Parts: sequence; C-alpha cells; structure tokens
Amino acid sequence: MSAKERFLKKLQDSQPRGPYDNKAQADIAEFQQKMSQLHETMEGWLDGTGIRTESTSVSLVEFLIGGRAFSVPGIHLRHENKMVKFTPVFLYGQGVTGCVETSLCADATVTPLCRLFMRAGENTHWTWRPAGMSTDPGSAFGEDIFFGLIEGLLA
Repeated sequence: MSAKERFLKKLQDSQPRGPYDNKAQADIAEFQQKMSQLHETMEGWLDGTGIRTESTSVSLVEFLIGGRAFSVPGIHLRHENKMVKFTPVFLYGQGVTGCVETSLCADATVTPLCRLFMRAGENTHWTWRPAGMSTDPGSAFGEDIFFGLIEGLLA
C-alpha cells in the first residue's frame, strides 16, 4: 500500500460511520455486534456437543476515548466443571481494535489461552495470537483454531 493510500485510509477511518457521531461510537457498536456474531458462530460449531454457551456482559473503560464506559458481550463455554471464557479486554491498543482474552478455568486455576482481535492492521476479520506471543502478527481465527483452543474442556 502506498503512502497516499495509507493516508487516505486513515482519513476515511477517522470519519464517522453511518448513524454514529464519531469513529469510537462506530467501533464500539462494531465490537458489540461482532462479539454477538462470534457467539452465534460458536453455538453453531458446538451444536450437539453438550457444551453450553452463555452470554455475559463485560464493562470496559476506554481511556483513548475519554475514559468512557461501555458494555460488550462476553462468552462462556461450559463443560462439566470447566469453562473457557472469551472476555473483551480493550477496544484500542497496539494497532488492533477489539481485543478478547481467552482463558481456561479448571480446578480453581485460570490458564490464558490466547487473544482474539476484531481488527488487526488491515485485517478486518478475527485474528488470534497464542497467550504470551504479543509480537506475533497473528493469524486467522476459525473453526479449527477454535476447537484446538477449547480442547482443555475435555482434559
């Protein structure tokens, strides 16, 4: 992408989108919508497995938009006495928009699994990075990665 194309893209990205007063409101609405869609997708992937999905509400405060609080859906997957949590943690940071931390909760222990990103750089689809790999550019998140992540529910 040329410098001009990057500049024009940044200019376009800074403009309000649709019925929202500013880019931050549009990004919040997109994060909320994409989390709800991700939950629906997971329900489809898990259909017939006996693993229960639950929607939660997570309150975030984003200091890059004046410390405003807003709510984003989170997702819990439960199987027997274990749970995998998909918890929104921030809207903006380190070149990404919309970050979700995924962790396995079992036997009173919480084990970070990965982070999902709604948008990373020019990628507008969910990407993921394994826990502790903050410099990894991330790769596409899909059904195969999902089942690899939640395998700990069965261990």
